[in-house]
Amino acid sequence: MKSYPLAFVLLMSLLVFSCRFASEETPDTPTPTAAPKPSQVKPEFHASHLESRQNTPFSDAVQVGNTFYLSGQIGRDHAAGKLVDGGIEAETRQTLENIKAVLNHHGLEMADVVKAMVVLDDIEDFAAFNTIYTSYFPQRPARTTFAAEALAAGAKIEIEVVAVKSE
Repeated sequence: MKSYPLAFVLLMSLLVFSCRFASEETPDTPTPTAAPKPSQVKPEFHASHLESRQNTPFSDAVQVGNTFYLSGQIGRDHAAGKLVDGGIEAETRQTLENIKAVLNHHGLEMADVVKAMVVLDDIEDFAAFNTIYTSYFPQRPARTTFAAEALAAGAKIEIEVVAVKSE
C-alpha cells in the first residue's frame, strides 16, 4: 500500500487552499498575531515513538501546523513483531490501537481524527471491520474505504488517518 502519494496530495491541497484564502484577505481584515501565515508553516516529520520502528523509511506522523497526517497502520502487535491472530476483527482492533498509540504520543485522541482512509484486503470484511471501527470513532470522521489485494505483511486491513489538534 503506497500511502505517500495520498499524504503528499493532502498536504499540498491544504497548503494551496490555505494560501489561496490568505491571499484574498483585505487590509481591513484583522489577522491573529499568534498564528503563523500558512506559507510560513513547515511540515515536521516525526519518527516513530517505538524504538523498533526508528529506521522505517517513512514518518509515523507528519505535522503541518495543528494537523497530523498519520502513516497507515496494520494489525501488527509491535511487541510481538507480528500480525495478531483472529482475522479481520482482531486486526481491526490492533490497527486502531496502533493509531491510538501514535495519536497519544503527539497529545491527540481518537476524537481528534477528522479523516480516515481504510484499505481492506477483502471487501467482504466490510461489515465486520465497520462494527469495530464505529466503536472507536463515534464522531464519525470523513472516510474512504476500498479493497486492494496484497497489503503489507499479509495484513487484512490498513488504516491511515488525519487528525487536528485543538489549540
